Amino acid sequence: MNNWIQEKLLPKILWFVNTRPVTAVKEGIIYTIPLIIVGSVALILSNFPVPAVVAFLSDHGLIDILNQAYMATFNINAIIAVLGISYQYILMEKQEPLGGAVIALGSFLIFQPSSVSVTNDAGEVIGTVSNVINRTWTAGQGMIGAIICGLLVGYIYSWFLKKNIRIKMPAGVPVGVTNAFSALVPAFVIISGATVLHGVCDIAAGTTVIEQIYSIIQIPLQGLTDSFGAIIIYAFIVSFLWFFGVHGATIMSGIMQGILQANYLDNQAILDTGLELTKANGGHIVTQQFIELFVTATGSGITIGIVLYMVALAKSKQFKALGKISVVPGIFNINEPILFGLPIVMNPLMAVPFILTPIVVGIIEYVAIAAGLCPMYSGVYVPWTTPPIISGLIAGGWRTALLQVVMLVVSFVIYLPFVRKLDLAALENEKAAAESEDDDEDW
Repeated sequence: MNNWIQEKLLPKILWFVNTRPVTAVKEGIIYTIPLIIVGSVALILSNFPVPAVVAFLSDHGLIDILNQAYMATFNINAIIAVLGISYQYILMEKQEPLGGAVIALGSFLIFQPSSVSVTNDAGEVIGTVSNVINRTWTAGQGMIGAIICGLLVGYIYSWFLKKNIRIKMPAGVPVGVTNAFSALVPAFVIISGATVLHGVCDIAAGTTVIEQIYSIIQIPLQGLTDSFGAIIIYAFIVSFLWFFGVHGATIMSGIMQGILQANYLDNQAILDTGLELTKANGGHIVTQQFIELFVTATGSGITIGIVLYMVALAKSKQFKALGKISVVPGIFNINEPILFGLPIVMNPLMAVPFILTPIVVGIIEYVAIAAGLCPMYSGVYVPWTTPPIISGLIAGGWRTALLQVVMLVVSFVIYLPFVRKLDLAALENEKAAAESEDDDEDW
């Protein structure tokens, strides 16, 4: 079984996750993270849980200023994604990437509605405003469209340049001018194709490309990820891959991050309309925060339970020393010292708790949110290195922080019998080594 996994399964998985499209999506969406984190600060301040603080900000006209910062960061994530994904794809093709990224942005805007309906308090359409960029489609709802557009434009643009189908400039012309003219032919073809595609959707269906992508592709994908079964599969794959030394969290994040990000951006959009964030109103339970605050908290496999045992209960010198080394990284969600130092990688005894713990924690979190015991996640996003309890308090309030305490206890309980067995075995080895050393000295 192990040989089959190592020789047949893992190479195919690694081939897939290292393909240019998957890598471009993974690396491109990362560009949105700084804006999301900074925008989260403005969002937290404008919705501070202390009414007196909100009243003070409102009285001094600061709420609108904070909302401007929040809207200008959160609601352009799809724009940043299409730029980042196309840029990374073209860069991997070893072509000049900025010109292609700009073309991808232009195509993405062609695919969007250029007008927005104005309604009255009764919800009746009373007019239309034209010549606009609708932020609805530059945020979460446009994320899958951004991914598709970024990859397609990146591929087509790179193909033209690799085939040397471009306008060539004589030697001595500035590099910026040369790059601009090199991009002219692929730009004409790509923008023309995007315009034709927009025209077909507009004339045939009275809609836009981005709206079609959203209804046909994105909604079903978000529905699949936002499910009980999806959490079990996600948690299993992350730990399963890590057991063989493959960074499962990075692989799954690269594949799923765009959809999970769209889920929490949709949640924030619901709150922005004044509605309550519930499943009935279209809210999503499974988001990027769901994964990072629980399923991969303290590192893949939620190995904080092992660290707690080592620090408080370990008998062997080896485990005590490893606990001291691992406790600080573990607090900040880094657990490579445990994964390779215990080790967990390729350790059959530890495979069971390592795979089981995140699945159990994910189920508990899903049920807690579905039952209303904990809130769904809004747009507030904290860096993945934020320690548990603090991260829960920021992203979901005291109930989420309390659930993280439950997570720590669950991790400790599940790992306890397994890590204790290894600890006692290490203790026996240490005693045997000490006795052998004493015998050698006597001799």
